[in-house]
Amino acid sequence: MNKGPVSQFIQHHYRHFNAAALIDAAKGYETHLNEGGKMMITLAGAMSTAELGLSLAEMIRQDKVQIISCTGANLEEDVMNLVAHSHYKRVPNYRDLTPQDEWDLLENHYNRVTDTCIPEEEAFRRLQKHLHRQWVEAEAKGERYFPHEFLYKTVLSGDLKQYYEIDPKNSWIVAAAEKNIPIVVPGWEDSTTGNIFASYVIKNELKASTVKNGIEYMVWLADWYRQNSGGKGVGFFQIGGGIAGDFPICVVPMMYQDLEWHDVPFWSYFCQISDSTTSFGSYSGAVPNEKITWGKLDINTPKFIVESDATIVAPLIFAWILGL
Repeated sequence: MNKGPVSQFIQHHYRHFNAAALIDAAKGYETHLNEGGKMMITLAGAMSTAELGLSLAEMIRQDKVQIISCTGANLEEDVMNLVAHSHYKRVPNYRDLTPQDEWDLLENHYNRVTDTCIPEEEAFRRLQKHLHRQWVEAEAKGERYFPHEFLYKTVLSGDLKQYYEIDPKNSWIVAAAEKNIPIVVPGWEDSTTGNIFASYVIKNELKASTVKNGIEYMVWLADWYRQNSGGKGVGFFQIGGGIAGDFPICVVPMMYQDLEWHDVPFWSYFCQISDSTTSFGSYSGAVPNEKITWGKLDINTPKFIVESDATIVAPLIFAWILGL
C-alpha cells in the first residue's frame, strides 16, 4: 500500500522512544492483518467522547478490526455525540474550575469529561426514549439481547436520524452496526444507559433479564474466539486499561486453565496504549510480559506498549494502517 502524507510524516520523524514504539506497533498490526490475522480493539476511558469515530469508523469499514470490546460509556457516548454534537460544551480551562463552577455545570445539565461537557437532555434523553422502546418491544416478545444489540437495533431503525448533528460516517457505532461486527460490553451496568435500564427494573417496568449480562458475554466470546483463532490468530489492540481490556483478554486463560482446553491459541499480537505507569498493583500499567504469567500471551507473541495519550496515539496508528 502506498502511504499518504500522515504515514510519511510518521515514518520520517518517529524514530525513538514512544514515537518508535508507535510505529513498531502500527507495523506489527499491519503485518498481523496482512498475514491473515484478525484483530480485537478495546476501548476504555472516554474515547468516544474524544471522537475516535473519526478514524475508527473507517477502520471498521475497511475490515481492519473484526471485534470490539468497550465500556458501556464508549458504547453510548459515540451515539450521544452523533445526536447532540452541537449541544456539547467545551471547557478549555477545566483545570481552573472551582467546585462552584462544577456545580453550576450540573445545574445546567452538563456532565463534564475533562474539557468536554455532555448535555444531559439532548444526549441522554434523546437516546433513552428510543432505547426504551427497543427494551419494551423485546420484553413483550419474550426476547433477550446484549446491550450492543439493542443499540444496533436503535441505530438501524432510523429513529435517530432526525437528530443527527455530525456526518454518520464519523460514528464508529453506525459503521459497526452496518457491518454487524461483534461488540463485547463488560460492565455495561456502569454506564448511563445501564443506570437508566436499572431504574426501569427498580420501578418494575422491565425485567433485568431482558438485557443479557456479562457472564453471557464471556460465554459468547469463548465461542467466537474458538471459531476465529485459527491460522494467524486473533490480535489484541488495547486502548487504555480497565475492564474493556481486562475482561476479553481473560477468555484465553479461562478456556485453557478453567475449561482445560489445551488447544487454545494465545493472543497472537498485543499492543497497549496507556499513560498509566507501572506501580504497585496497577494492572493498567503492567507491561505485556506480565500477561505471559497469566496465560494470556505466548512467549513469542509480538508485544508493544506505547506510554502516551491514546487520543493522540490511536488516530496516528489507525492512519498508518489505513495508509493515510
